[in-house]
Amino acid sequence: MKFVWVAIGGALGSLARYTLGAWIYSRMGTRFPYGTFVINITGCFVIGLALSILDAHTELPSAWRLAVPIGFVGAYTTFSTFEFETFRAAQENPAIALLYVGSSVVLGYGAVYLGIQTSKLFG
Repeated sequence: MKFVWVAIGGALGSLARYTLGAWIYSRMGTRFPYGTFVINITGCFVIGLALSILDAHTELPSAWRLAVPIGFVGAYTTFSTFEFETFRAAQENPAIALLYVGSSVVLGYGAVYLGIQTSKLFG
């Protein structure tokens, strides 16, 4: 049953991401990635709100923790998870948080570059 809650939340999150992104891009254009930017920032708000409420109200069914932060927000944007994990790491060890952010950005950019270069082998 756990997978069902994640899947329901994920389906709704991916639909929300697509719908909001398309709506924003149709109004603001694509010169700047406004859609992704808004989705990432709103996802950060939603995950912070949801996890704070769920942590404070442990009497809520566990299905909410599966459906909202994992399913919905996970499909809506993984950037929010990255930011939430960075926030938690910064509270415990700011150096670890800085390492996480720096290495994620640099290695992630490198991985995109390598993926693009590798695709040329198939193409």
